[in-house]
Amino acid sequence: MLTSFPNFKQLDTMDCGPTCLRIVAKYYRRDISLGVLRNYCQINKDGVNLLGISEAAEKIGFRSLSLRLKPEQLKTADLPCILHWKNNHFVVLYKIRNDQYYLSDPSGGLVTLNQVDFNRGWSESGAGIALMLSPTPNFYTQEHERDVLNWKTLLRYVSKYRSLITQLCLSLALGSILQLIFPFLTQAIVDVGVQTRDLGFIYIILIAQTALVLGRVTVEFLRSWILLHVSTRINLSILTDFLIKLMRLPMSFFDTKKTGDIMQRMSDQRNIETFLTGSALNTIFSLINLVVFSVVLVLYNATIFVVFVVSGIGYLVWINLFLKARRELNYKSFDISSRTQSNVVQLIGGMQEIKLNNCERQKRWEWERLQASLFRFSVKSLALSQYQQGGSTLINEGKNILVTFLSAKAVIEGHLTLGGMVAVQYIIGQLNGPIEQMLGFIRSFQDARISLERLNDIQGVADEEPVGKELIYNLPQDKSITIKNLSFTYPGAGNEPVLKELFLEIPQGKTTAIVGMSGSGKTTLLKLLLGFYEVSAGSITIGDTALSQFSVRAWRGKCGVVMQDGFIFSDTIANNIAVGDDSPNEARLWHAVNVANITDLIENLPLGIDTVIGAEGNGISQGQRQRLLIARAVYKDPDYIFFDEATNALDAKNERVIMDNMAGFFKNRTVVVVAHRLSTVNNADNIVVLDKGNIIEQGTHQQLIALRGEYYKLVKNQLALGE
Repeated sequence: MLTSFPNFKQLDTMDCGPTCLRIVAKYYRRDISLGVLRNYCQINKDGVNLLGISEAAEKIGFRSLSLRLKPEQLKTADLPCILHWKNNHFVVLYKIRNDQYYLSDPSGGLVTLNQVDFNRGWSESGAGIALMLSPTPNFYTQEHERDVLNWKTLLRYVSKYRSLITQLCLSLALGSILQLIFPFLTQAIVDVGVQTRDLGFIYIILIAQTALVLGRVTVEFLRSWILLHVSTRINLSILTDFLIKLMRLPMSFFDTKKTGDIMQRMSDQRNIETFLTGSALNTIFSLINLVVFSVVLVLYNATIFVVFVVSGIGYLVWINLFLKARRELNYKSFDISSRTQSNVVQLIGGMQEIKLNNCERQKRWEWERLQASLFRFSVKSLALSQYQQGGSTLINEGKNILVTFLSAKAVIEGHLTLGGMVAVQYIIGQLNGPIEQMLGFIRSFQDARISLERLNDIQGVADEEPVGKELIYNLPQDKSITIKNLSFTYPGAGNEPVLKELFLEIPQGKTTAIVGMSGSGKTTLLKLLLGFYEVSAGSITIGDTALSQFSVRAWRGKCGVVMQDGFIFSDTIANNIAVGDDSPNEARLWHAVNVANITDLIENLPLGIDTVIGAEGNGISQGQRQRLLIARAVYKDPDYIFFDEATNALDAKNERVIMDNMAGFFKNRTVVVVAHRLSTVNNADNIVVLDKGNIIEQGTHQQLIALRGEYYKLVKNQLALGE
């Protein structure tokens, strides 16, 4: 076992469960990626429950047992174990000694609590829940995925710009050489020019110093431009690769992440870029300066050099004492910033609902509570910085005072000239720079390492279309969809299946309607047909080929889709209809406009079809939004049409016009319509009735009405049918 108990920080607000499991695994000398554990825990946006942690533990080779225990019973239990903490968190208990409880907390680090504080967090009701874990032989033999990002892969971003990096190194080397000349010129002014009262010599030295200053300024100017050029390119490359990876991920990933968490990872790219192009390069040449000026200082006075070395070591030790606290503050900063961003996005996006429900004060108070948390964090951060800065200043200034005394004493005793004393003061000033650079390097490295951990959380997720997997890009001749024994459960241990053992034929060129009460699984079935999720059991086939064998990009390219939560981009109407088409086809565009019956909207706008709409343009109604989404589906000219309540926001007149227009468009296409309104389903070739994830009826409109079952009940009120 490890002598000091491990602790990992949760990367997201909902990561405490899998992080606890990672801590226990590390205690037993296995380092398992957090991404793997998150997947095993079946985490979602609400986090993870104890059942999910238990199932994940058994997948990686632990025996697990969940117990409700009293505190005195816990003292005889095998540790470490995972505790359900304060009803909304998980921590690892690894030791109990003299009524002191030792915890490894994913959000708070290693903490020690007395009996009262421990009971308050775990068992206020007299007993708490604990997950007991013990490794099996399988735990040590299993292989798990490891982090995919490391420093070697990141350095590839820098290696692309070798020529520019070489120029940057040359400029830094030249700057170091120019700095090295200064102390000798300064000594010459004092020892030669002043002592001999030779004003001409002083003029010559001053001209030389001016030339050196101009040279340094020019070198710094060029270096800054090169650094800007390199850092911008590297940052763009890293960020682009991040977005590419993000867009390759399956929809299930976004169901388990909060918007703020994803947005915060965008800033993590900047930390890595800053380290690669700024801190690392500057530190290399700072170390060169440190060595060169140290040699020069030894030549002037070895005693002063020893004083500098001792104080420098003390300075670095003092700074390192605060690195662990800084790391914890960094994680807390990420958490608070993530929640703040999510809260602001929610405030702006939900302003209409806030005003409708008169909850301005409540939502403002939520924001203010976050700001209070941010203020408390800032106070802690400032206090830490002040302690760190105060101690380092005392060490640094004490060293400077001692060096001044020793150099003055050396001049009085004749061991050093007055010019040498001035030169020593200059050299000490130049040596302070590399020490500060080392401090900046340590901080930057720590920030970059934390950012790397968070990015691996995304990089470790499998792509929707994994590289190397053989995929089919062309649809078969038989385009019918067959669903066999299909079941599906959303991520989250203990969740009930949303769909249960479905059998369904969706014939090619026919219209299939799916109806049912809210929560019956209609939209979920549609998302499975679009490949957003992998089925839990059973299969979906196109012809005789499983849907999973097709490229999801190629498959969706053949599908025209209108979802309930379809998104309108901040762009022109034309570009919103022809999404993904850089040069929209004029004829297809206006055909889609006419089918979706949005000509009246376009004619009333100042720039017509080129008017910008969405968040940064003109607001549109729900009905207009749905018509735009229908036009977008029509423009694709797809083989398959999937509509999820595509006309529920339309008035009766517009709905009738659009359905008449769509009747011709549906011909020879495979159509699946999810709807409540009878007008959108009564002409379907087959109507499927879902109830609690089961198909309970199917047939034509007339057949189902004659059956007088659930379908009859659903549409009875709309048609005013008699009993």
